Amino acid sequence: MTPMPTEGEKPQTTAPPPRSAKRALVGRLSWGLADQAASSMSNFAVGIYVARSLGVTAFGVFSLAWVTYGVVLNISRGLATDPLVVRFSGVPEASWRAAVARSSGTALGVGAVIGAACLVAGPALGGRVGPAFVCLGVMLPGLLLQDAWRFSFFAAGAGRKAFVNDVVWGVALVPAMIVAARVGSVAAFVLAWGASATVAAGYGYLQSGIRPRVAGAREWLREQRDLGYRYLVENTCLSGASQLRAYGLGAIVGVGAVGAVRGAELLLGPFLAVLMGLSLVTVPEAARVLRRTPHRLGAFCLLLGGGQAAGALLWGGALLLMPDRLGELALGGVWHSAAPLIVPVTLGVAGAGLGTGAAAGLRALGAARRSLRSQLFASAAYVGGGLGGAAVAGTVGSAWCVAAATVSGSAVWWLHLRSALRERHHDSIREVRTS
Repeated sequence: MTPMPTEGEKPQTTAPPPRSAKRALVGRLSWGLADQAASSMSNFAVGIYVARSLGVTAFGVFSLAWVTYGVVLNISRGLATDPLVVRFSGVPEASWRAAVARSSGTALGVGAVIGAACLVAGPALGGRVGPAFVCLGVMLPGLLLQDAWRFSFFAAGAGRKAFVNDVVWGVALVPAMIVAARVGSVAAFVLAWGASATVAAGYGYLQSGIRPRVAGAREWLREQRDLGYRYLVENTCLSGASQLRAYGLGAIVGVGAVGAVRGAELLLGPFLAVLMGLSLVTVPEAARVLRRTPHRLGAFCLLLGGGQAAGALLWGGALLLMPDRLGELALGGVWHSAAPLIVPVTLGVAGAGLGTGAAAGLRALGAARRSLRSQLFASAAYVGGGLGGAAVAGTVGSAWCVAAATVSGSAVWWLHLRSALRERHHDSIREVRTS
């Protein structure tokens, strides 16, 4: 097995010919974009369909289930797939397959445990929210396993397989959404969304030929504990902040406010597809840059983050020119609540895009302590700004304060990346002098 660099270790620096390396990089990034386009457009279509079918209040309930899934997804990624892409990107196939079996088994186990908790919590919540959470609990194992296959394929440089898997999910969504629309409840839409993901998860097993080893989860967690638990806290802070903001916004302003924010985010859906598509491959690619041409890592991260921020601003500017009739066509009654939030939500996404470049660099360096500190600050600012703004100025105030918090968090990410690169440079010089 080829050893992967961890915090404090020096990666290999052998570089392939520049042209072939660039072609390979472009190919992997292209499949990342194509895959996330398939995934995000499916999610975008689901959000639009539910918003138009159920109205702003019921869409707010669906959004609460959605952000809860986001928290669980990030728990799974922190424990299972984030360590996989850092340490098993570009390794021999035998090592990759053994790691994927344990990583995917860990994701499946996380889904089963938290899914059981949702089954217990759902009846206690009652109302419209309770049944939605019960259905989410049933579907979590399949949702998390499908996501684990995507990251596994990108770690192997096989983005085409991840793309095909997400296409399968999108195709399965069509009949599932039609059935859910006939039922007309939030719970039915949650079931349809999760069941179609489970179909894609089953197809992922056929694509890889790897059986998830739930029994190997304990071994995986023990081996990856130096990264996994820090990434767990980091990811949970990220998604937990979104959930706390959503719950707090619902309590302070009303559930309809949650639907309005989600509607504004849906308008940025096509651009978010690009941003998230790049995020699937940024850590593996940053790890490859670090191994082959480590002096270029900072420039790579800056280009990555700056490009995403510029793209978000351009997309948001285009949304401001969109006529009301097109907004109503897309979001129905949600449009009038979401339209005033376009500018602050765009600025928040631009700030997040800028920060992802630094985050990718810190993860490639294995600087889990620094990335955790950055995420803790960003999450605290996000929750504090979102709830404080809601208390002072309602939904619009919350959106503006979240935008300011996101930009501030991005600055902290870049300060930590600069410090980590300087530390690595000084360590390299000291190593050369003493050898």
